[in-house]
Amino acid sequence: MSLHKGTDSARNIAVNPFFGEADPVDGRMTAPPKHKLADGPMPPHTAYQIVHDELMLDGNSRLNLATFVTTWMEPQAGVLMAECADKNMIDKDEYPRTAELERRCVAILADLWNAPDPSSVVGCSTTGSSEACMLAGMALKRRWMRRTPGYPATARPNLVMGANVQVCWEKFCAFWEVEARLAPMEGDRLHLDAESALALCDENTIGVVAVLGSTFDGSYEPVAEICAALDAYEERTGTHIPVHVDGASGAMIAPFLDEDLVWDFRLPRVASINTSGHKYGLVYPGVGWALWRDAEALPEELVFRVNYLGGDMPTFALNFSRPGAQVVAQYYSFLRLGWDGYRAVQQASRDVAMSLAARIAKLEDFTLVSAGDQLPVFAFTTAPGVENYDVFDVSRRLRERGWLVPAYTYPADRTDLAVLRIVCRNGFSEDLADLLMEDLGRLLPELRRQPHPLNRPENVATAFHH
Repeated sequence: MSLHKGTDSARNIAVNPFFGEADPVDGRMTAPPKHKLADGPMPPHTAYQIVHDELMLDGNSRLNLATFVTTWMEPQAGVLMAECADKNMIDKDEYPRTAELERRCVAILADLWNAPDPSSVVGCSTTGSSEACMLAGMALKRRWMRRTPGYPATARPNLVMGANVQVCWEKFCAFWEVEARLAPMEGDRLHLDAESALALCDENTIGVVAVLGSTFDGSYEPVAEICAALDAYEERTGTHIPVHVDGASGAMIAPFLDEDLVWDFRLPRVASINTSGHKYGLVYPGVGWALWRDAEALPEELVFRVNYLGGDMPTFALNFSRPGAQVVAQYYSFLRLGWDGYRAVQQASRDVAMSLAARIAKLEDFTLVSAGDQLPVFAFTTAPGVENYDVFDVSRRLRERGWLVPAYTYPADRTDLAVLRIVCRNGFSEDLADLLMEDLGRLLPELRRQPHPLNRPENVATAFHH
């Protein structure tokens, strides 16, 4: 969550006279303070209207091409979520059917990710992929601790990953005192590969994180090649290094669109996989999933059992109470769409991404970094010779038309590469893509007439969102 500071401002909220229950003047309530509780209550419709009106200033989520998070579901899903908003997922004894739907979702994912023995898979729902990654990282570290008698006196654990990983992995390393070994980007290699991963591994490596769908450009990392390199490393050294697949997005794309790609539990070295149900799992935020190949991959000492809610319940999570609505919505989506339905939805998103990327590539102003043929996501930058404007100018001008298209620089050692990224999700149609191209076409003549790119202070955020 973002950190916020308090305020001593004494300003009140502006209240429209029509918010009064009966008389627009006499019925109007005294404007409540913004940053402290009012002395008394107000009618529910007044409170609703005040909050509703302020939220109108938020962007249109359907035009947000920065986020991977689902921004549209069917009305029936919304009804189910409202019906389950008061159910606490942790209380499995009180809400056994909600717990059963969670169990079914884990079983569905185990089958989807080709677990050799789905009945032996251990899994759970989370608040999103960030929590799922934290749990997977904890399991990797605990397994390493078991086989490292010198810890903590003589050994420091490390985790190998590409510099393009989501920030949650760097958080994990900081919070759990693990050295983050980030393979820098080099030339046209913009994510982790087998060679760069192996160069950072040693006997204190708790695992390698392979990302199935980089947040920077939508590209898949070569999971099978990384596993093969680690197989050879183990034969030479005797050191076993497991792989965790961060499939926040790709784990809900590849099973349907890239069936021949081997990246999942078919690879014996893959110990765990996570995904975001609220991304290409097609559920509103926030739900994620973490699955381990078997009980051995998830050390028993990390699992807590509580009985003070009415029954003995194993739990592995960073939080405790959370609503069951998103888990129910995930099961609804699985039930509603089936395999063919998911494939159709994901293929439609990829078709839009590839078509839109090809149209942008035809413009002389831009060069593609990725083409949307893996995740339905692509990145592009200004073409050589374009000196009047940069990607930050394009992002700013598109925002004036309501489009949120993030502009950002790549991490080390490619900070020289600044790109725009477009995420195509369910609900972003060919018609909306046409509108985006029309707006981009209107803006380009003005951008070309600029004398130079507008300078962006280094401390200004680039609107890059995972």
